Amino acid sequence: MSRDLFAQTAIAQIPKILTLCDRNPHSPTYGCFDRNFWHYKIIDFPSGMAQEFVWPLALAYQTNLPDNPFYQQTALRDWVEAGILYAAHAAHSDGSCDDYFPYERASGAAAFSLLACLESYTLLNFNNFEILKFFEHRATWLANHHESGQLSNHQALIALCLELISRLLETNRWDRAKTERLERVLSWQSSEGWFQEYEGCDPGYHTLTIACLARFHELSPDPRLKESLIKAVKLATQFIHPDGSYGGEYASRNTYNFFPHGFEWVGKWMPEALAINDLFLKGIAAGLVPCYADDHIIGHHTWSYLLAWRDFVENRLGLPPRPLGQVWLKEAQLLIDRRDKTELYLALNKGGVFKLFRDGKLVASDTQFSLQVSQGNRIKNAVGHLIDRYDYQVESDEILIQGQLGWAKQKQMNPVNLLILRVVMLTVGRFFPDLIRKLLQKMLITGKEKAPFKFIRRLQWQDGKWQIMDELMAESWGNVQAVGMGGDQTSIYVVMSRTFQAGQLQPWRDLSDRLPTLTHQEPLKVERQF
Repeated sequence: MSRDLFAQTAIAQIPKILTLCDRNPHSPTYGCFDRNFWHYKIIDFPSGMAQEFVWPLALAYQTNLPDNPFYQQTALRDWVEAGILYAAHAAHSDGSCDDYFPYERASGAAAFSLLACLESYTLLNFNNFEILKFFEHRATWLANHHESGQLSNHQALIALCLELISRLLETNRWDRAKTERLERVLSWQSSEGWFQEYEGCDPGYHTLTIACLARFHELSPDPRLKESLIKAVKLATQFIHPDGSYGGEYASRNTYNFFPHGFEWVGKWMPEALAINDLFLKGIAAGLVPCYADDHIIGHHTWSYLLAWRDFVENRLGLPPRPLGQVWLKEAQLLIDRRDKTELYLALNKGGVFKLFRDGKLVASDTQFSLQVSQGNRIKNAVGHLIDRYDYQVESDEILIQGQLGWAKQKQMNPVNLLILRVVMLTVGRFFPDLIRKLLQKMLITGKEKAPFKFIRRLQWQDGKWQIMDELMAESWGNVQAVGMGGDQTSIYVVMSRTFQAGQLQPWRDLSDRLPTLTHQEPLKVERQF
């Protein structure tokens, strides 16, 4: 499979990234990549994460591909430097930056943008004292700041940033902080190989953590890091689907993320890591890559694909067949079952959300029951896919999951809410941004408020097919307005989730016409076979 697919997919995003950039040297926001701020003027501060987009431009400048119109274009080099300088000018006095609200001081945005600026500065051989001072300032803030929540990818990003800045400035001042971050990442790695992301295992963000640790190990080889990477890569090989897609709604953060460049770096000394990218390239060729081309997240995968193209390992072993049987990740509560030309990916901690493949193609994606329920003058959404401790039994030919639905997290902002948030952040909140972040995480991401509906999901292997039997029980059906099942529903806020992927073209299964026929406590039953 041609490595050029990585570069071609990424280069196609460069015009969009350039559109997001203020390219006018006489503009006060020259180099800003937040078009909503500098052009539309519909927000009152620039997102610091947007300055990460300098890295795709720097890599496009260096990508010698016949159909790359951006190769060695001087203007691109100028815009990259302007973007780094704007990141410096837009930062807070302590070196931090915001992402979603003023004075947020977001670790993720600070780390992603610093990594991009550091790599771009080195790649294009800039020599700018102001930029170096900015790097030093932001690195110091990252070294001393600790965010709420367990996000392994952020810790790995920060460790890598501190390693790169230490090398660039030839100093050891951040060695203690760097070691602390690495130790935290390693302590958050399960014995099964995955790294904690909020409430569990997310194969998508897992690939980003692998990439950061792989780069760190390349710069500073460490036996413990190598052992960690081997476990992590072996786990990742389980989540690349037979059609070349990766991840999805059964993951803890619902993402289709896939950062391929880390597997090329690990593949230099662990050849089996390359097989993951080989299969993913088949997915690109088949049009199965998720779309990340929105204003906030377009950069991540663009630079990763360009790095995968640049550092592509030529000698590869090919795609070995994966053994049949069950892969039962008890800590992650994820089950993978491969048998008789089928592959089942099942989340036991999300009520039995699953993806099922047959003959290498997706035949079913299921995110459990979803109900619209009237409560007074409100319509609330009860769903079966929120993370919880469900009761389950796993046998060789039968899997049973049962538990209770939860209320979907559907909080929206409105003018009053935004005004309150602005007032809070401009007064008390600016001194306690982590408290605000923790409250928002609880409101939008973590935890589950139970809804008065119970379910039983049974999956049985019979006669070469999976039989899926679902039952939904209600205390009363009187206030249920609609019920259905979809293939791509998620109900927590995750930046990188809810992207479009071709597998989501499966139609919504509307079961609302069954409601009038149900007596008071009669369960709704649905049976399917694949």
